[in-house]
Amino acid sequence: MHRVGVIPFDIKDKAFAVLFVTSQSRGRWILSKGLVKEGESNMDACQREAFEEAGVKGHILEDFAMTVLISKSSGNKLDSVPVTYYPMIVTEQADEWPEMEKRERHWALLSDAAKVTFREDYLGLINQFEALSPWIKTAVEDRK
Repeated sequence: MHRVGVIPFDIKDKAFAVLFVTSQSRGRWILSKGLVKEGESNMDACQREAFEEAGVKGHILEDFAMTVLISKSSGNKLDSVPVTYYPMIVTEQADEWPEMEKRERHWALLSDAAKVTFREDYLGLINQFEALSPWIKTAVEDRK
């Protein structure tokens, strides 16, 4: 079933940083994602998942949606699920959040992101995000 997620990021000078969290099952560095609940918009689901899993809030850039197939552990096998990710400029990072006992979080420079999440399904997403970064940076600047 289709999921939505966020690419939480921040920009300092010209450097982009991306916030990863660990998966619950395998402890790998991933990006927050989840199912859209009944009566919830994609943007509401993205905000909820970002806070539940990573303890962050921010502005979602709806114009830069990226859909990729992400492998998910399901019992003894791996399934692929489509996930639409939206870049989210982080404006707030909580010291406590709902899944803080289940997950770790880690900020990585975009230039180092491929070393953090070496899985192919996330590498394509990170490469696409990096390719869009000049336009994403402009969109963030226009919001200020």
